Amino acid sequence: MPPLKFFSSSAFFSCSNIVFSALCCVLFFSINLQAVEFELTPMVGQTFSPDLANGDNTNTLSTTDEPNFSLAFAWKESPTGQGQILVNYISRDFIDEVNQLSHSFDTIYAHFSGVALFEERNYTTTVGLGFGATYFNSTFDDVIYPSLTVALGTRYEFSNNLALITELRAYATLTKDNDTLFCQNDTCSAHFDSAIWFDSQFSIGLAYRF
Repeated sequence: MPPLKFFSSSAFFSCSNIVFSALCCVLFFSINLQAVEFELTPMVGQTFSPDLANGDNTNTLSTTDEPNFSLAFAWKESPTGQGQILVNYISRDFIDEVNQLSHSFDTIYAHFSGVALFEERNYTTTVGLGFGATYFNSTFDDVIYPSLTVALGTRYEFSNNLALITELRAYATLTKDNDTLFCQNDTCSAHFDSAIWFDSQFSIGLAYRF
């Protein structure tokens, strides 16, 4: 198993800014905070990465499947629904064809979602749909693109305040074919393989309600 990767300084500060802005929006639009039930969920999982295209778009380059780390902040909108802000981080690698060098790039997803809760006998099924942005950061450049996310999961309640979360999630990011994320001057090591970047992942976490 490859070693776990952690935030670069630029990715950390970008993620912090996104989280801070998102939380400010929640506080601003919540009319009666005293009556709202909040929930905080740290999660970890595995990301299954799509391929990139090589520098001249004639071949595909494999990207590594890496762990993802995420934090969800949710509030109860109704007995069967939640509002949620989710931030998700992944760092992965690819090898360019020209120099056979390994390059890494970070991905930070930040999304506002609605989550529907379907209570079963011993657990709850969750379905989420959200919109937001994707931040890509490489050693060459960084870009932000609009994106959507959809998720299917389960909740197993341990108590009134603690639940085990399992989740299958997909992200779709609208990219540009002339991006410079993997380019230095006029030389590009890779490009996005299509106009939409699809990420999929499986995650588990613990939700704490307060």
